[in-house]
Amino acid sequence: MGVFTKEAEVSTPLPPAKAFKAFAVDIENLMPKVAPQTVKSIEVLEGNGGPGTIRKITFAEGHGLSHAKHKVDVLDKDNLVYAYTVMESDFFNKKIEKISYDIKFVAAADGGSTVKVAATFYTAGDTEVTPDLMAQIKEASEKRALVMKAIESYILANPDA
Repeated sequence: MGVFTKEAEVSTPLPPAKAFKAFAVDIENLMPKVAPQTVKSIEVLEGNGGPGTIRKITFAEGHGLSHAKHKVDVLDKDNLVYAYTVMESDFFNKKIEKISYDIKFVAAADGGSTVKVAATFYTAGDTEVTPDLMAQIKEASEKRALVMKAIESYILANPDA
């Protein structure tokens, strides 16, 4: 098994606590509402939303994927840290064992936030990290970013949400 990490920083006009609430706490309600063309539903299979919670995401037809299962590892409301592991997905295609995300919401000087994301990919067996695999990961990351922007837009338009 190989391991590699991709790090990114994304800016949002949402203040850190609001961004954390939208992208970590309320994600299961917001994703299907704001991006039904991508996410059909999110079902809590186990837990109450905190650490140990397992969610099944069912993607919309035509999205290219059918489902994914996530396990919440950390949901720290005081320090605005959210970590979860994608433990099952048809995206993996026997090349990826799991993906762990560590996300930190930090105040930005403009009143918004910087969202710091570290995604650690664990390849299955002796799978090598090839340009094709990296292209697939990049495409999936771009789709994910579009959903996050849709959530951001929704929260900006509905501040009490």
